[in-house]
Amino acid sequence: MKIIDTHIHLWDLEKHHYPWLVEPIKHFAGDCSPLAKSYLFGDLHDDASGVDLYKCVHIQAEFDHDQDPVIETAWLQSITDNPTSRGMPHGIVAFADLSAPDVEDVLTRHVEHPNMRGIRHMLNYEENPALRFTDSDHLMSDGDWQRGFRLLAKYNLSFDLQIWPWQMEEAAQLARKIPDVPIILNHTGMPKDLDLSLMDQWKSGLQSLAEAPQLTVKISGLPLMNKNWTVEMIKPFVLGTIEIMGVDRCMFASNFPVDKLMTNYSRLWEAYAEIVKDFSNEDRAGLFWKNAERYYRI
Repeated sequence: MKIIDTHIHLWDLEKHHYPWLVEPIKHFAGDCSPLAKSYLFGDLHDDASGVDLYKCVHIQAEFDHDQDPVIETAWLQSITDNPTSRGMPHGIVAFADLSAPDVEDVLTRHVEHPNMRGIRHMLNYEENPALRFTDSDHLMSDGDWQRGFRLLAKYNLSFDLQIWPWQMEEAAQLARKIPDVPIILNHTGMPKDLDLSLMDQWKSGLQSLAEAPQLTVKISGLPLMNKNWTVEMIKPFVLGTIEIMGVDRCMFASNFPVDKLMTNYSRLWEAYAEIVKDFSNEDRAGLFWKNAERYYRI
């Protein structure tokens, strides 16, 4: 089965600054220091050897927020435009602070790059600093932030939504209020620790999100939730997502190289294949590549 990987990251530490990679941070996944080296397409292709990687989508990698985020997009577009890249990344999801007064200027300059497809502004919030990726709680309900979010429809951009399960109800309210922005939920809704005792909260939130027809889900990031993951541990979350959302609104992704902390590339994709082995050929094609082509327009 060929695949489209809808969630990869690249970084060049010799050219650009990524504070989270070069300065110690508290992170729920533990020690991120093994990631503190450049990761480029040669590294991705090495990791993906033995897997039929057909296309991929690059998700913003927390390039220094004190710099112009369009720098990252321009760099990625230059990689795509190089004939040796095989057209990768076919889609670019960039960063923009949607609450910033100049957000429209940033979006205008982002979309000058042909492979630009969407925005991700990580919204994970919890009192524990290791679980907090933004300084402000309830950004999704903030008027200034919503003003920026509405602009995504104007520029034909989707929004990659990264939140914890306890934030899903607020996200569902946002989706109902502003239905013309396609939303792609990242990392299976981030069911922390793959804890089955918390599955009711995760399922309830996902069911609320499923009521928004413009919302789809990337099944990804599950090894990051528990470093001791197994196929059986992630299976309820993979199948639960597909049951709630429907096959046509789900797609697989790797979150590499971040999930490289917990797994290797082939093992992850083999796990997905094992879990859906009894699905029809058409449904499996949707999960592995067809849905990604449609939702990321690649």
